[in-house]
Amino acid sequence: MAERYPSGMHGTIASGLTELLGDSVAVRTATQDQPEHGLTKAVLDGTDVLTWWGHATHADVDDAVVDQVQQRVLGGMGLLVLHSAHFSKIFRRLMGTSCSLAWRNSGDTELIWTVNPSHPIAAGVPQPIVINEHEMYGEFFDIPAPDELIFISTFSGGEVFRSGCCWRRGKGKIFYFSPGDQEYPIYHLPDIKRVLANAVLWAQPENVADFNPPSVVSSPAPYFDARVVAGGLSS
Repeated sequence: MAERYPSGMHGTIASGLTELLGDSVAVRTATQDQPEHGLTKAVLDGTDVLTWWGHATHADVDDAVVDQVQQRVLGGMGLLVLHSAHFSKIFRRLMGTSCSLAWRNSGDTELIWTVNPSHPIAAGVPQPIVINEHEMYGEFFDIPAPDELIFISTFSGGEVFRSGCCWRRGKGKIFYFSPGDQEYPIYHLPDIKRVLANAVLWAQPENVADFNPPSVVSSPAPYFDARVVAGGLSS
């Protein structure tokens, strides 16, 4: 992975956002090995959109941090959930389902088809986005029906997948986008960068001054989680 992402997954995602959004955003990163995974209350309070990429060590994420992230999403913070973070504690908690899916890693060609071309997240992306080699994610994807379905993917093995999905929870907007396996240079692709930049702009908070989110109760159920990237929009 180091040769594809010498600055880490978080660094590459952050640099792509800065490249496309420039001075309109203030991007910072956080990783699992930091105290509170880099997501202290002060950091979360100053974050408008949180981008979460995770793999393999999901169970090691502190439930208290997940509680705080959930509270912020309910209060209006946007959340972008990427690739294998479908198994993250925060995503599974917000969805209320197992978030399991079919999987195969054999370097398939993935075509990402826009099924909602008027949506802001789809602005400026080709039809389809082509990823020459990638891990296959396929149906059945155990998620609630998306409020808005933006992208579906097809693979050279014949599978299909709901690869770009939106929900609202409380005042917060959530976008799940499946491309991004660590074994492939996905986050260097211009079209993928464009989707993520569009999603950050879409997910930023609206007027949340009149909304007090409900208290969060930790779930004792076992979950999974891993690395995180925080992207905070400047005011």
